[in-house]
Amino acid sequence: MGKNEGGAFSTNLITAGTVITGDITCDTDMRIDGVLSGNLSAKGKIVIGKTGNVQGEVTCQNCDIEGSVNGKLTIKDLLSLRATAKFFGDIITTKLAIEPGAIFTGSCKMNGEKDNPVEKK
Repeated sequence: MGKNEGGAFSTNLITAGTVITGDITCDTDMRIDGVLSGNLSAKGKIVIGKTGNVQGEVTCQNCDIEGSVNGKLTIKDLLSLRATAKFFGDIITTKLAIEPGAIFTGSCKMNGEKDNPVEKK
């Protein structure tokens, strides 16, 4: 995932069985297999594992969701909703990948629409 200042890879991990209430901000990548009730902001990649559950806003560079999210996602590059994902809320992203089986209920706004308008014929 991401490299820390020493060059070694560094990922913050919230394990299954852990419940956090409050906002989290980090400069590295993060993986959530537990429960977060609050907002999450990371400069790197966020992975929400199959047992992960986030209730709140998520902001990051890239995001893979295998678990459940209820809130707003603001992803600068790529959002991947895996087959086991359950997402309810609003998405703002540049690229979106949704695997068959994923549940997505909400709205999606793709950044770059104004930069790459669709030509009308």
